[in-house]
Amino acid sequence: MHRFILYSLIVSIFLRPESTAAEMPVKVFILSGQSNMEGKASNKLINFQAEDDKTKDFFKHLRKDGQWIVRDDVFIKFLDRKGLLTIGFGSPNATGSELEFGTIMGNHFAEPVVLIKAAWGGHSLFQNFRPPSAGLPSEDKLLNELAEAQKRVKTNNEKQKAKEELPTMEDIKKKYGLSYRNMMKEVKEVTENLESVFPMLKGKKTELAGFFWFQGFNDQFGAENEYASNMKHFINDVRKDLNAPKLPFVIAALGTNGSKPATGGTLVVREAQLSMMEVLEFKGNVKVFRNDLLVDKTAEDLFPTWQKNVELWNKTGSDRPYHYLGSAIWYTRIGRAAGDAMIELLKNQK
Repeated sequence: MHRFILYSLIVSIFLRPESTAAEMPVKVFILSGQSNMEGKASNKLINFQAEDDKTKDFFKHLRKDGQWIVRDDVFIKFLDRKGLLTIGFGSPNATGSELEFGTIMGNHFAEPVVLIKAAWGGHSLFQNFRPPSAGLPSEDKLLNELAEAQKRVKTNNEKQKAKEELPTMEDIKKKYGLSYRNMMKEVKEVTENLESVFPMLKGKKTELAGFFWFQGFNDQFGAENEYASNMKHFINDVRKDLNAPKLPFVIAALGTNGSKPATGGTLVVREAQLSMMEVLEFKGNVKVFRNDLLVDKTAEDLFPTWQKNVELWNKTGSDRPYHYLGSAIWYTRIGRAAGDAMIELLKNQK
């Protein structure tokens, strides 16, 4: 009797149809933050460096037959743009960390990968991305904000002889958490309408696989001391609202200081981000890495004299320090670090 049961079990295992790639759910990653998550490395720069003898080896894994690879297994939606992953999914005519991050995810999974990028320049965690459970700031702070906003409108009306209505307290309050809500709306629209967004994925189901957060610059100017609390609320609220209690969370810690020591609000925000790995419930499911340790030294060294060396600068960087010098190398390193960190967290889940 026991032999028959054992035989039946073995037969059932070997005759069970294997899951095919077509049946596997699409792995969905959310990429969110402010302008640096948008991506500020100009396409002109990355195209040049991909062919320049001094830098082409750095980008060779992203190219084939002298052209940028267009992934047929990694899809990206960035607000009003969507398509197969390649360069150009950063700010207009630019590329960001999504290229390397998506490449690593695509190489790691047998299933298709979808990147949902929800990023808006200048949006803080204190206000725009403020998570629901953080609540609103104090009444005194809101009243001060209202008074300043009304003063600006009055001044502008006098100068321009305009009749713009004065902001109300409701106008002030509705800004808080607006980007958080828009981010969640974007995730919902893509995951619930996958076939219309990406017809190639018709019939596929989705599985939330991870979150990549690249933000922090605006919070260093007056909201830095609240960053750690807001970040903890943010991670918990994202997981709750997406019904993904252990969703792997990767944070690219503020590093616009480059190789110079971080000070003031920059240091406070960075340390607040790093402290997330010390939160008990985040152990093993949140990973933070430092962007400043990935600095593109060539671009950093040239930037102070870029106006005297415009031709050389255009082959090295494409923006200011607050945008990581618009360095294609720096943004790619950040994407690589985020991808490696995400894979580590995914292995921890298993």
